Order: sequence, then C-alpha cells, then structure tokens
Amino acid sequence: MFDLSQPVVTIGTRAFTGVDLLVIAAGLALLLLIVISALLISAARRRRDVMDNEAQRTAQVEMQLAELAGRLQTIAEGSANRDTTMAKSLDERLDHISLRMGQNLHDTSKRTTESLRQLHERLAVIDAAQKNITELSTQVVGLQEILSNKQTRGAFGQGRMEAIVADGLPRRSYTFQHTLSNKTRPDCVVQLPNNDAVLVIDAKFPLEAFNAYREAGEEQQKRAAAIRVRADVSQHLKDISEKYQLPGETQDTAIMFVPSESIYAEIYEFFEELVQKAFRARILIVSPNMLMLAIQTMQAIFKDAEMREQAGQIKNEVALIMTDVHRLRDRVVDLQRHFGHVNQDIDKILVSSEKVSRRGLKIEQLDFDDAETEAEPAVPSSPKIAAGE
Repeated sequence: MFDLSQPVVTIGTRAFTGVDLLVIAAGLALLLLIVISALLISAARRRRDVMDNEAQRTAQVEMQLAELAGRLQTIAEGSANRDTTMAKSLDERLDHISLRMGQNLHDTSKRTTESLRQLHERLAVIDAAQKNITELSTQVVGLQEILSNKQTRGAFGQGRMEAIVADGLPRRSYTFQHTLSNKTRPDCVVQLPNNDAVLVIDAKFPLEAFNAYREAGEEQQKRAAAIRVRADVSQHLKDISEKYQLPGETQDTAIMFVPSESIYAEIYEFFEELVQKAFRARILIVSPNMLMLAIQTMQAIFKDAEMREQAGQIKNEVALIMTDVHRLRDRVVDLQRHFGHVNQDIDKILVSSEKVSRRGLKIEQLDFDDAETEAEPAVPSSPKIAAGE
C-alpha cells in the first residue's frame, strides 16, 4: 500500500507528503473550478447581453425589413402597374409594328410578284423575239435562195399577192390566172360591184436588175445596174399596159405588185422617173402593205354595194312593220272601247248593290212604310271581241 504520510516531493527544505499533494491538488482544482465558473458566468452575461443586443438589432432589422417590404411592395405594385402599362403599350406598338410590317411585307411581296411577273413576261417576249429572229434569219436565207431563181421568185410574188387578196376579199369577187379576150392571163383580176370591167393585178415584177443594183460595189457598176433597172421596169410597165389594159373589159388602172417593201422604197426614192412613167400609164405600183390598203378599200366598196342591194328589202320590211303597227293600234282602240263598256256595267252593278243594301236595312228595321219600288235600268249587253283579234 502507498503511504500518504510519507514525504513524496521535496521542494527546497520542505518535504511534501501525499496528503499535502492531495490538498494542494484539491485547492488547485477548486481554484480552477472557481475561475471556470467566473468565466462561464461572465460568458453567460456577455452572451445574454449579446443576445439582448441581437434581439434589439433583430427587432430593428425586422422593423427595417417590414418597412423595406412595404416599400418593396409599393415599388412592386408601381412597377407592376408600370409593367402592365408598358406591356400594354409595347403590345400596342408591337401590334402596330406587326401590322405595318405585315402590310409592308404584303406590299413588298405583291410588288415583287408583279415585278417577277413582268420580268417573266419580258423574258417570254425576249425569248419569243429571239425565236422570231432565229426563224427570220432562216427565212431570210430561204428568201435569198428563192429570189436567186427566176421561177421560184415569180412563184413567191404570186403567192404573197394571192394570200393578201384571198384574205381580204370575198371568194366570188376575184379570180387567179383569168384568161382575157386577147388570150393573156394576168395573175389576178378583181370583179368590182356594178361594173363589168375587171381590175388587173400583176405580180411578175423583175427583180434581177434590183439584185445587181444592190450587189454593185463600185459607182460605175451601180450606174450600169440602175440603167438596167430602169430598162426592165419600163419594159414591164409597157407589157402590163399593152396586155392588160383592154377598154371595156378591164379597168383603166392596173396594179403592179412589188413583193418587197425595201424594193418598193428604193423605187420611190431613187427611181422617181419610173413612178412618173407608171402614173402616166395608169399603173399603180404597190408593196404588200399598199396592196392590203387597196384591198381594204375594195372591202368598203363591196360592203356598200351589199347595203345598196339590201336597201329595197329593208324598205319592204319597214312597210310591213308599219302595217303591223297600224293593225296593233286599231286593236288597242277596240280593246279600250271594250273596257269602257265593262266599266259602265260595273257602275250599274254597284248601283244595284247599294239598292239591295238599303232594302235589307229597311227589312231589318221593319220599316215598310216608305218602301219604294225602283225599276232596274236595262243593262246593255257587252260587245264581244272578234275571235283572233
């Protein structure tokens, strides 16, 4: 066993036993406990003060938060109102902008569609023109081949003239390759109304000299070709005058058809003496366009003749219409007379009905003292309308 009374520690000259150490330890523990208790009490007081301060601060913070919440609510309500107003304004502006944008897009789309349509139409026109140019170039080549041969050239002029005449005049009014009394056969004759003499159209125009005139490069060659043109055309005018101007059988004026507008223009521009010679010979030089104009004039003449032929028939029809109108008037007068008799009969019936009503009233009132006997006037018979009128 350990003996507490025995010295355990010696400090300086003093020896400490186990009991002393225990006492010292107990005192130190008590002192430590007192210090710890004081510290705990001080800490509790400080904690309580801190908590009180925190409670005050919390209350102040809560008050501030309540005020802040109120302000925030007010701000939120104002902001909500402003947001609503702004949203409404924005919606209205957006609707207006959307409407304007939609209208602008619609207008833009419409203009774009119209522009594209016009562009397609123009492209179609350009394509058609390009196609026509290609076909025209091919036809020009074919025309050059035709005009290089005398027989085909004559057939070409004859064909153009026949197409123009057949397209504009009635079939019974013209004849191709008609034989005259002198055994000549003009290309076409036109029988004008109310006239036994026919109008002659010639389509055999000499083109060789004009081709040489166009192809001549030097001035001397051009003059020589011009002399040939004058000679050939003068001879052709003479042939037309001698063959086709027959008194009493043909018109005094004949038509010489030139199947080319450019040649027709060159004749009137560079060969005026040929024009004068044709005028003196009563021969009319015409191009395809001029022949169409002459055909239109003939159409007016034919229409006028037809109207004159039908004027007698129109007069007879008008006379028949006037007879029917007079007959209708007579029947209307008879009908009016009949309605007059009917009105008289209705008046008499009304008088009789009034008398019957008065007598019925007297019978109802048993008033027979002043009863009068009235004679009913004789009603004439109504006239009858004849059957079929």
